[in-house]
Amino acid sequence: MFSFQFPNSQMPYINEIIKQGAEREIGNEEFLIKEIRDFMESPKRLDMVKGVNYYKGIHDILIREKTIIGESGGLEVVENLPNNKIINNQYKKMVLQKANYLCGKPISLNSENKELVAEIYSILGEGFNSLLKNICIDCLNCGVGYIFINYNQKGEIELKRFKPWEIMPIWEDEERTLLSGIVRMFDVIMYEGRTRKKVTKVEVFEKEGIRKFVLESGRLIPDGIDWEQAYFYKGKKGFVWGELPIVAFKYNNDEIPLINNIKTLQDGLNLMISNFQNNMEEDIRHSILVLKNYDGENLGEFRKNLSTYGVVKVSDEGGVEVLSVDVNSENYKVIIDILKKAIIENAMGFDAKDDRIGSNANQLNIKSMYSDIDLDANGMELEFKVSIEKVIDFIKLHLIQCGKGNFLKEKVDIIFNRDMLINEGEVIENCIKSCSILSEETIISKHPWVTNTKREMDKIREERKSENQDIYEGNF
Repeated sequence: MFSFQFPNSQMPYINEIIKQGAEREIGNEEFLIKEIRDFMESPKRLDMVKGVNYYKGIHDILIREKTIIGESGGLEVVENLPNNKIINNQYKKMVLQKANYLCGKPISLNSENKELVAEIYSILGEGFNSLLKNICIDCLNCGVGYIFINYNQKGEIELKRFKPWEIMPIWEDEERTLLSGIVRMFDVIMYEGRTRKKVTKVEVFEKEGIRKFVLESGRLIPDGIDWEQAYFYKGKKGFVWGELPIVAFKYNNDEIPLINNIKTLQDGLNLMISNFQNNMEEDIRHSILVLKNYDGENLGEFRKNLSTYGVVKVSDEGGVEVLSVDVNSENYKVIIDILKKAIIENAMGFDAKDDRIGSNANQLNIKSMYSDIDLDANGMELEFKVSIEKVIDFIKLHLIQCGKGNFLKEKVDIIFNRDMLINEGEVIENCIKSCSILSEETIISKHPWVTNTKREMDKIREERKSENQDIYEGNF
């Protein structure tokens, strides 16, 4: 196979996990199955699944059971008491807030070579912004996200998102910065006649190509005749890149998902709200009743009559008294507010209902409100820029293949346009005051109403050109 070589490539140094004979060869079936099982049961993957579940609203409160102290002094599960399972998903709110803050607006690319920038924009298209936001959500939920760079049937570059909890990465270095391969495991539904069954697919991505298997009865079985494939083809001839065409995006250097920081707080919030509703529902039919001279056979009959009819028959000298405990809603409200604020602080987000916005919404107060999320976004931005640069490297190689020029040495700056609340009036006033100090292009780029500086500058030039024509028309 022909291989395109990356600049400063690590290609000569082949990963020992991939090529080290029978001792630790990734193609070794027994070793690979063991690694897959270890990964599927690893705490790291369980954290990924937990983050995704909490994002979807599948919280631990849903499996909660109502218990009481039994006759033996231990806890016993009961079914006849209120057991609400309410979810106030502040975690999802924080994930979306942070993802939209960093990736809610399209990224900008800048280079001295305008032709290269135009080619990159053309290849990535509008869909890349949506893809990048989904990758950002993956990073927050799972600590890491993956993009697979491939060709579609039209011969165009295609960027595909891999689900992180399906990917077992193989790193070349201890710092986990260079990927030498991945193993992807995912389930598909297949039919044999009318029988529906779930099949586990295993795909091994290496620099030398892809190998596809079916995991069945603890064995890896080659998936079809073309189970060994190149990354792309020209006619019948297969080709591979000089590097593994999979790029990892990280939330942080340690790949720790956001859920690890706030899970206990989210669980506490769900529990408090659920307990409050439980207590509110424990009315007279669920409260402690004191019976005097009850004219019935047993307490079960008494409870049944009370639940069914709302009344109970007692003897002439009998009666029923209720012992109830008043629920102080203010106590719950205070605890719920404390938990919500703690979630925002530990998630490094911001409170959109902050008092500083209503009372004195100047730019200094707004920046103070955004300080935590801005600090966290700075770290994510550094990680994302490195990954996006790797994606651009593959695009440069694609341009060489297409005969559009060699841009390998051209540098491209990546700019994240963060979605921050601003005081427009204050910013516009500062732009006006800077007219005699800064260039017109710089001022226009900072104006809150401008989304594309180049397009706005072109419009201004056209307007001025038109005005000049009107002024001098007929005089010369």
